[in-house]
Amino acid sequence: MSLATITAAIRDIPDFPKPGIVFKDITPLLQDPEMFRETVDLISAPWHDQSIDLIVGIDARGFIFGSVMAYQMGVGFVPVRKQGKLPWSSFKAEYDLEYGTGTVEMHIDAVAAGQRVLIVDDLLATGGTARAAIELVEQAGGEVVGVQAVIELAFLNPRQKLSDQLVRSLIVVS
Repeated sequence: MSLATITAAIRDIPDFPKPGIVFKDITPLLQDPEMFRETVDLISAPWHDQSIDLIVGIDARGFIFGSVMAYQMGVGFVPVRKQGKLPWSSFKAEYDLEYGTGTVEMHIDAVAAGQRVLIVDDLLATGGTARAAIELVEQAGGEVVGVQAVIELAFLNPRQKLSDQLVRSLIVVS
């Protein structure tokens, strides 16, 4: 399966969740088992030799890709959730979105000191959410190995906020 086929399966939804935003809908990609498998294989492959201990998936679509990658790679999975969704003591980090601000949280015992962590999300827009996830991992004493996204909106310059990280994206939208 080609990267062009995977890219073509992602639907653009104009003016969602707010006017002026073009939402990248990955549900057609997820519905096709071969395409979903190929996407996970492609985003996992560069990380297999990086001695990763945990994958941190960002709420909510990062859970989809991150948990499957963790299973495939034989490592643990940690969710970074939107504020108020975790039932245990948590670290918090605030961030800017392309259309507002938000807060994410991670359990204080989710990452042990020295663990090597890969941050995973479906979409890298401004880089704010990924930067917040990095801050959470570092608060816990973990070492971030890199950031993996399925889609990167390069025109929003997300790598500017992540200049200290190895960032990989399967699909880059200029």
